[in-house]
Amino acid sequence: MRHKILLPTDFSKNSMKAINYARELYKNDHCIFYVLNVFSATGNILESLLNMEPGSELYETAKLNSENGLAKVFDMITMSDTHNPKHHFEVISQFNNVIEAIKNIVDKKDIEMIVMGTKGETHSRKSAFGSTAIYVMEKVRNCPVLVVPQNAKIKLPKEIVFPTDFKINFKRKELNYLTDIAKKCNATIVILHIAEQDELDKNQKENKQLLEEILQNTNYKFHNLSHTSVTTAVNLFVESRESDMVAFINKKHAFFGSVLSNPMVKEISFHLNVPILTMHDLKN
Repeated sequence: MRHKILLPTDFSKNSMKAINYARELYKNDHCIFYVLNVFSATGNILESLLNMEPGSELYETAKLNSENGLAKVFDMITMSDTHNPKHHFEVISQFNNVIEAIKNIVDKKDIEMIVMGTKGETHSRKSAFGSTAIYVMEKVRNCPVLVVPQNAKIKLPKEIVFPTDFKINFKRKELNYLTDIAKKCNATIVILHIAEQDELDKNQKENKQLLEEILQNTNYKFHNLSHTSVTTAVNLFVESRESDMVAFINKKHAFFGSVLSNPMVKEISFHLNVPILTMHDLKN
């Protein structure tokens, strides 16, 4: 069975880094990679959607730029010395809102993973994530998203940090992508418990046991930290151990649930140098 991976690109260096990271992560697997560029004529997508019509000069110019950019990316990949015969690439140029375009492709092509850069052409030092990456991580809930920072190392992860407070019950389907990557890369999953109190309550203990059952065929271990700020705790932990990836379930109204919406996420640095795997609560 071939994996189906979506690679959104705006032709920035960071998006190319994400493409190369995906190629490395799936280097031993048969894959179809869909390289998607969503184009508009102006920075204002609403204005573009209202004023651009197929056949108009604005539309045709933007479409041509998109197609030419995708052709260059395709050539860079398939004509390089590192091209993998197990990997098949298809390019898609689409005029749309980025989120809607990605949702449509995920649904239409039965995509199992989105891999994209954290920042685009408007690379800003002030925010860790570009706005597009944040929107995709939050809004595209029918598919996990792996965001790859510009400074990430292109190598298979050996340690994946999974922060939790054990207050939510885990579903095997939600964690399939984490366990698949861990097995594929022979990586250790470090369950990082950010403790609010000294002892786990009955519900937390049950959730911890459930998590152990789900992870039983992987390498995993537990680690406890007491800290007032989840993001700071994860930041310090990842930096001190030089971990390779952070993974979490973006459940609404729980623990990390709304952390992406929080302006603080744009300032923190724990995700600057390691990829972040965002999985989603299947109930949302």
